[in-house]
Amino acid sequence: MADVDWDALREAATEISARAYAPYSKFHVGAAALADDGRLLVGCNVENAAYGVTLCAECGLVSQLHATGGGRLTHFICVNGAGEVIMPCGRCRQLLVEHGARDLQLMTVSGVRSMAEVLPDAFGPDYLKEV
Repeated sequence: MADVDWDALREAATEISARAYAPYSKFHVGAAALADDGRLLVGCNVENAAYGVTLCAECGLVSQLHATGGGRLTHFICVNGAGEVIMPCGRCRQLLVEHGARDLQLMTVSGVRSMAEVLPDAFGPDYLKEV
């Protein structure tokens, strides 16, 4: 997967952002990623009147990853409703490191970065092996 079509990923993320349920913030978010077997995965944010239980677009995308066979994320992009690249929040960066590892490639506002660059020294499953 050396030649990733970032424009196609961005288009998929923008399309799914239109399906977001965002009646409170009006801030639509879409995410798209590739799995290690080439599957395209998407997710959109789903708000809730109890703001703390809102589901980010990344949550839906990771759910789709596991619902369709599991594996690892290899490439990821997140956009707002206008299709502009945005950064995943801190909670979602943690989610992405867990399901894509440190070499997951993210399109960021400053270009493609690895998860290791976006979230250095991340806490992950390896730390729990000692427990």
